[in-house]
Amino acid sequence: MARLSRGRPTFLRFPGFQWCLTPLITALIVVFGLAFLVSPVAAKRLYKYQDEDGIWHYSDRAPDTDLPVESKPIPVNNKARLRVRSVTDKTPAEIWFFNETYGPMQIQATLHKSMNVTTTPSLPHSFVHPGHGERKLITVAPRDKRKNWSYELHQTAVPGDPSARHDRRVLYLPPFPVGTGFLISQAFGGEFSHTERHARYAVDITMPEGTPVRAARDGIVMDVEQDFYGSGLNVSQYAHRANNVRVLHEDGTMAIYAHLRFEGVRVHPGSVVLAGDIIAESGATGYASGPHLHFAVQRNAGMKLESVPIKFRGPDGKAVVPMTGNWLYASE
Repeated sequence: MARLSRGRPTFLRFPGFQWCLTPLITALIVVFGLAFLVSPVAAKRLYKYQDEDGIWHYSDRAPDTDLPVESKPIPVNNKARLRVRSVTDKTPAEIWFFNETYGPMQIQATLHKSMNVTTTPSLPHSFVHPGHGERKLITVAPRDKRKNWSYELHQTAVPGDPSARHDRRVLYLPPFPVGTGFLISQAFGGEFSHTERHARYAVDITMPEGTPVRAARDGIVMDVEQDFYGSGLNVSQYAHRANNVRVLHEDGTMAIYAHLRFEGVRVHPGSVVLAGDIIAESGATGYASGPHLHFAVQRNAGMKLESVPIKFRGPDGKAVVPMTGNWLYASE
């Protein structure tokens, strides 16, 4: 629990941050990650070497030495996508939200356990925050300045704009190099892991680790994650540890390329990609039984991610509906 004096703004990254402002106000802001987790990133690798005197050295940065160096990946946590900053040296107090991604984000704010408080706008309220920037979205003030006031503010966030509608005319490029073909191991409604709304229309494509992954459609790189390693079928341990790239399309939908190789992403948040560009390397990170690419097109369906049915462009230019057990081929 972090306690801060009145007037010191802070970025919140953990659920349950609390501070005492003055004897007249106590506030609790809780940041929940519905589709965004809010924990810090640890170092990605541990470096170890022994010097001429036999002393072992350890670092999270590559050492500047000609001596043999051992390195191995170390555990990391999900990055913060939403930051919250409170400015309390004025009345009304201001609540600012920073969207770390390069695409829109829907934020639902709810007031709990409030006493002698009024907010602008009235809560609960849903906001659509544009990509990568900070905005003041809420002000909080006492109804009666002569009395104590307190409140608890909860936030949840989901990527995407709920007004987005998928352009069904689009044919997506197979997300791998031209001249190659791979087996679709799980398609729409797959019973293994495509039963939930966000993955119902996802496609799993079996491919060797390190296979180049290309963009299936033009867009802007909204967010990337490439610091995880390892895989398994323990949901609680691996469900949120799949390296991925999220690309925002012109119609507001978002492509997710997941289970990518550790440090295998080749693009950066905010960069523009064209259909066919190499964006990453395939892998087997997160909840996975083996190397494959998980590809889905999603939209924000009002504080919930849902996948949408898609069609790929076949070698003859015609639409291909992905089906489990079929092969998918990429051509110019």
